[in-house]
Amino acid sequence: MTTAETRSFPFSEPQRLDPEPLFAALRAGEPLSRVRLPFGEPAWLATRYEDVKVVLSDPRFSRAAAAGRDEPRLRPHLAPSGSILSFDPPEHSRLRRLVTKAFTQRRVHELRPRAQQIADGLVEAMLAKGAPVDLVDEFALPLPVTVICELLGVPFEDRVDFRHWSDAFLSTTKYSVAEVVECVAKLREYMAGLIAQRRSAARDDLLSALVVARDEEDRLTEDEMLSLAEALLVAGHETTASQIPNFFYALFTHPDQLALLRSDLSLAPRAVEELMRFVPLGNGPGIPRYATEDVELGGVLVRRGEPVLPATVSANRDESVYPDADRLDIMRDQAASHLAFGHGPHHCLGAPLARMELQVALDTLLRRLPNLRMVDEGSVVWKHGLATRGPEHLPVTWDSV
Repeated sequence: MTTAETRSFPFSEPQRLDPEPLFAALRAGEPLSRVRLPFGEPAWLATRYEDVKVVLSDPRFSRAAAAGRDEPRLRPHLAPSGSILSFDPPEHSRLRRLVTKAFTQRRVHELRPRAQQIADGLVEAMLAKGAPVDLVDEFALPLPVTVICELLGVPFEDRVDFRHWSDAFLSTTKYSVAEVVECVAKLREYMAGLIAQRRSAARDDLLSALVVARDEEDRLTEDEMLSLAEALLVAGHETTASQIPNFFYALFTHPDQLALLRSDLSLAPRAVEELMRFVPLGNGPGIPRYATEDVELGGVLVRRGEPVLPATVSANRDESVYPDADRLDIMRDQAASHLAFGHGPHHCLGAPLARMELQVALDTLLRRLPNLRMVDEGSVVWKHGLATRGPEHLPVTWDSV
């Protein structure tokens, strides 16, 4: 039964990787609740696994219907228009097809040796530098940044700039509105410059493929091409760059699971799925979908035109799907059903790439650095004011061989 109370969301300040305490109570007694985020109109918050899946996949819940609405959000500025996340099928499908080939299981399998080479090189540099080192700066950031730069055709030496712009892109309170607008404009100008280079001299990269789709095949508008390129650059490194230190922090603080993985590194793929389920990468609300007709959801009638927020981080802790859901268990059989990569039409197209990079990271670091561990809990510096959670700095050490 749902009360008439509209709660302010977030319900509490995120603490490390701890789940939001109120989610469990809402799943049990008020699976669809009224919330108001810091900005935008009130919304329904879906917290149960099955309800979240419906919101993410049922065509009666639309992203395109958000156009012109004051979307519920954590930050004062609305997301830039024209993003692939702004569309429903068939427009969304048209854009997605243009880049899907770059992220197929086959293509990612072909990329794996290069990702392994990059990871090994980073570990060699860590060994040469000597412990302790910051896992974020020395490994977690450069691994996915290098991979996505090579895939897209973006110069790696520009990583400091586009990392700064990416942070602004994901800012909730870290940057002012004026700073966000400036950084988004600089990111667009930067990508436009790279696209102009590809028009003069095409290369074997994804940016060149987008230019062909725009100029020769007329399958993209100029704005769509730029928005897609920006989204690929930001999303292509941000999730993995955040999740590598998140995963290791979770393992360091669950030594039984770390010991199990160390004893059998073939468990890395299973560990990645369970850690994706267990670790709350975002702050909780999800991207709103708008009901295009009256829909009954979680025992509540959602009226046409009302926004619903699919809380995947809550769904991934749903006790009806994951017994003892708050326990990290890399042997969990149900872990692969997690919603960390979304579900339905907007399921993350880069999921195969992220999975591969995360598997390589776990295997390489645990295989090559004996007894890898945190320096201490107090040395961890956590992100703040961003839509993603995780360590900004995670000092680690290891035993000499």
